[in-house]
Amino acid sequence: MQPSQGATIAECNSTNVQTRTPERNLKMPLTKTLGTYAVLAFFSVSGLYTSISTAAEAPENDRPFAVTVIANLDEPWAMTFLPDGRLLISEKKGALLVVSRNGEKSAPVAGVPEVDYGGQGGLGDVVLHPDYASNNVVYLSFVEAGEGDVRGAAVMRARLTLNASGGALSDRKMVWRQEPKVTGRGHYAHRIAFSPEGKMFITSGDRQKFTPAQDMEQNLGKVIRLNEDGSVPPDNPFADRGGVAAQIWSLGHRNPLGISFDREGRLWAHEMGPRHGDELNLIRRAENYGWPSISNGNHYDGRQIPDHDTTAAFRPPKEFWVPAISPAGLLIYSGDVFPQWQGDAFLGGMSARALVRVEFNGDTASEAERFDMGQRIREVEQGPDGAIWLLEDGREEDAGRLLKLTPRVP
Repeated sequence: MQPSQGATIAECNSTNVQTRTPERNLKMPLTKTLGTYAVLAFFSVSGLYTSISTAAEAPENDRPFAVTVIANLDEPWAMTFLPDGRLLISEKKGALLVVSRNGEKSAPVAGVPEVDYGGQGGLGDVVLHPDYASNNVVYLSFVEAGEGDVRGAAVMRARLTLNASGGALSDRKMVWRQEPKVTGRGHYAHRIAFSPEGKMFITSGDRQKFTPAQDMEQNLGKVIRLNEDGSVPPDNPFADRGGVAAQIWSLGHRNPLGISFDREGRLWAHEMGPRHGDELNLIRRAENYGWPSISNGNHYDGRQIPDHDTTAAFRPPKEFWVPAISPAGLLIYSGDVFPQWQGDAFLGGMSARALVRVEFNGDTASEAERFDMGQRIREVEQGPDGAIWLLEDGREEDAGRLLKLTPRVP
């Protein structure tokens, strides 16, 4: 196993507490260290969730929200809300489902591309075109096989036609691919977000190959910026270089599994560190975030990597986590259901088995609160009514639940 290749179950991140930066650990509240795991074990065995029929929770649970289980899914990966209030949910093995807000699941949508399922790969993100209400265009990220034992992430756009049984995709067009395709089944990232100006941003993981994140001849380990049709905007920072370099907005990334714009139009992305050192970054044009030259984590074999504070050559994270939380999914909340959280970020924690709330203060960010959920949280979204919706990262059939969070009634 290469030093950066951790266990797939944690998306290549470790849950063990390391001692490389003890001053960081000492600053953490109890819920960030060993106390977290004791609480998590309690929630895991006590099952403090409810079905769709009731939102009551155990009285000792002091979370400020009630949790309602809406549906059970098979390795769900991403979700987005349709204008009619239903959800499109991707399952990693290759199914795209239409799910009502009361949990009714459609048959799989037809026309989804064949995926290379295995490890961290399969069907990934699902995002609506900014003008979906008029054009019905959706975007899917997925892993596709190449010639021989190689594969890479890709993004396809298609027209979605909904029907009584589910729907179908037509007018399919590939708009982006990781280049080159490589061996291995990890660090695809392939999250998608549209800017307020309608540009498409895609996170591209380093595929556990380290150095491509600094190689401008490859688009691995980068944040990509494209037009909605997949063409390269002429104002991209490296557009004059041509080739895949023209796609690049920022570089030096490892495995960014969450990307979102805040209300000021700033782009935020989080990524998994190696052995700890997960990061939340403010993504800026043409900036280099340092991987694999620098990280607040270590290699899996114990070899140290210089910390961000040892050099000014790279952009440091606005927040980082030691021990790791293994972040996945990123929501910047704008709803009215939880007014106290407007403008805050929510990250799913897979190894942390938690929902993590982050507060912003200008260009700075810090973890404000952590809610133990008892399961690996893969995705976080905001519903049309302002409720917060989560997907658990289920590993067995019907093991990943769709959850709805609403304010707790006193």
